[in-house]
Order: sequence, then structure tokens, then C-alpha cells
Amino acid sequence: MTSIGGVEMVDWKLAVTTASRLARPGPEITREEAREVVAELRGHAVAAEEHVRAFTGMTTAAGHDTPVLVVDRPGWIEANVAGFRSLLKPLMTKMRARRGNGPGGMIAGAVGGKVTGVELGVLLSFLSSRVLGQYETFAPATRELPGAPDGGGRLLLVAPNIVHVERELGVDPHDFRLWVCLHEETHRTQFTAVPWLRDHLEAEIQAFLAETDVDAGTLLERLSDAVQAFTGGRRGESAEPSATGTATDTDTAPETEPGARSGAHAPEQDIDGRSLVDLVQTPAQREILARVTAVMSLLEGHADYVMDGVGPQIVPSVVEIREKFQRRRAAGANRLDQILRRLLGLDAKLRQYRDGERFVRAVVEEVGMEGFNRVWTSPNTLPTPAEITRPAEWIARVHRGPEA
Repeated sequence: MTSIGGVEMVDWKLAVTTASRLARPGPEITREEAREVVAELRGHAVAAEEHVRAFTGMTTAAGHDTPVLVVDRPGWIEANVAGFRSLLKPLMTKMRARRGNGPGGMIAGAVGGKVTGVELGVLLSFLSSRVLGQYETFAPATRELPGAPDGGGRLLLVAPNIVHVERELGVDPHDFRLWVCLHEETHRTQFTAVPWLRDHLEAEIQAFLAETDVDAGTLLERLSDAVQAFTGGRRGESAEPSATGTATDTDTAPETEPGARSGAHAPEQDIDGRSLVDLVQTPAQREILARVTAVMSLLEGHADYVMDGVGPQIVPSVVEIREKFQRRRAAGANRLDQILRRLLGLDAKLRQYRDGERFVRAVVEEVGMEGFNRVWTSPNTLPTPAEITRPAEWIARVHRGPEA
């Protein structure tokens, strides 16, 4: 491992090992069936790209294409740990400097890094069997998991999870795989057609982290509490599959929409009434978080709008898939939603994601797709937190303002 000041604040290698060991096995499938699934997902990704770009009018900017990778659960785990490690490195460096380089700090760091690695691994083991697809915005390229030439960006399709859900729903597997690819390809198109978007989001996240003033012990405590809340007495339960993440974080398949409400097992309160964000937020961070949430709302809402617009044209059983998928989501406990709410205190923020689709729909109805696409012009044309819920204000500012 590459260390920060000699000692890792998080043992990333241990996180990968723990998550891979605890991850549930995938559905039973023959080697030949596995090859067919991988081949079909790759083909659907190509087809979805054509349909999404025709529907949206967005095309990949020169030199900004990104790969599509079909992965298993361990592959998803490795990719996400690499992404976390890259994105959080400045924060880890800051925390390492605060702890100091004395023997006591080194020993505490070594122990804390191991513990945090295990805790992170437990969380990722839950998620690895739940995510259908994800656009990794900040993914460093590796030999096993190639990324974009500029060092970031790739689309992951998690084959065993897609097979598991299509079997559980009892839907046409070919239609379901294409349906998932439509959502994920929209996220890929957003970032390949709008090159500045990745840099803008990364700058916002790094600005948020730069404002963080918390020690490693506090972060470890919050992570430990979250893990215990989700694993204590419930390891054997099945859970509803559930990013930035978007395209951030995280960005995810239709099943993993951040705005989805949790089911019967969802906790009603954050840990002891507080969350990680409650502990680290400054006024500046609250402003940054509001802006990032608005962008995430836009990206997820846009993906849903595109999927609904394209789906009926090319997915014969889309109505059946939608109905069964929504029923399954309503009946299950969306663990990713719970974890994000619990760790980041984003309960109110995540509820805004559903406003994203309404924003896109309202704008397109008023000014057409070409008019909506002005949202991708620059960071200044992104909707503000207020405009996400009041699209008429965005239209007035961008289309009818003095600079329009």
C-alpha cells in the first residue's frame, strides 16, 4: 500500500479483502451462461449508447470516451475502494498531519487503519450484492480495471446482481438488461459529453473535505456505529439492492436511486440524533453540499427521464419491468439509502433526488430538449438548489435573463 506519512489512516487492502470475503456468492450460473450474460450486457451497452445520444442530442467530446466494464462483485469492490482512496487522499493527509508522527500516533494510526479497513469492508460487502451498475466518476485506472485516458471515468455493470434481480422479478432477462443499461449509459453520456462536469464535481468535493475539521477517532466511531446498525442481528436478511454517485458516489442503476424510500427495516433516526455531516459541517460545507446535491438531483433525474423516454421504444416489456421493480423496491429495505443517510445525514438531501426528474421534465416541456441541454454549458448554468424544485426560475435565468 502507498502510505501517508508512513501509516495508512485506512487499510485499503484489508478493506478489499474483508469485503470480498464477506460478500454473498452470486446466483448459480454455468460458465457458458456467464459468457452469454457478459456478451449481452456489452452489446446492450453499445445499443443503449446510441439510443441515449439520439434521444438527448448529447455526443462524446473528443478524447473523453470512457470504457464499459462488466464486473463481478469482487471487481466492483476493488474499483470502489480505489475510487474512495483517490478521492479521500487529501482528507487522509490532513488527518494524518493532525495526529502527528510520534510513536503513539503511529501505533494508533496502524491500529485505527486496520479497524477502519474492516469496517469499510463490511459496508462494501453489503453494497456489492446490491448495485446493478455504476458510473465511476473518479476512478483511477488499473491494469485490471481500465479507466479513461485522463485517469478517471468508467461504467461498471455488475453481472451477477443483474442476473439475480431479473430472476427474482421473473421478467424477460434481455429486456431487463437493456433497461438497466439505458440508465447507466445516460450517466456515462453525461460525463463524456460534458468534460468539465467531472472536474467541477471533484473541485466541490475537495472543497468540502478541505473544510473538514475532525479527528480520525471521531470518523472511526461514526463508521463503527453505522456498521453495527446494519449488521447487528440482521446478517442473514435479504436486502433490497441499492450511487454519486452518481455519478458520485456515485451513480447507480434504477434500483439504486438515492431518492428511493426505505422499507420496513429502515431506521427512523440517525445515530444518536447526529450524523457524520453534523459533526464536520461548517457553513461553507453546507453551501457546498447543497450545490452538490442539486447536481446529483439533476443527473439522476435526467437518467430517469431518458430511461422513461427511450424505454418504451426499445424495451417491449418495460411496463411490466417498471411495475415489478417498483413493488420490489417498496417491499424491501434500501440499505444503500440507509447507509448514506446514516453516515452523511442526507435524509432531507436524498429526498430531493426525485425532484430532479420533475425538473428535467418541466424544462423539456417548456423549452424542448435543446433548450434543456443548455444546462450543460458551464457550472453557471447548472440548477441551483432552489431551482431544482422551481424549474421556472432556472428557465427564467438561463433562457430569459440578461445574458441569455
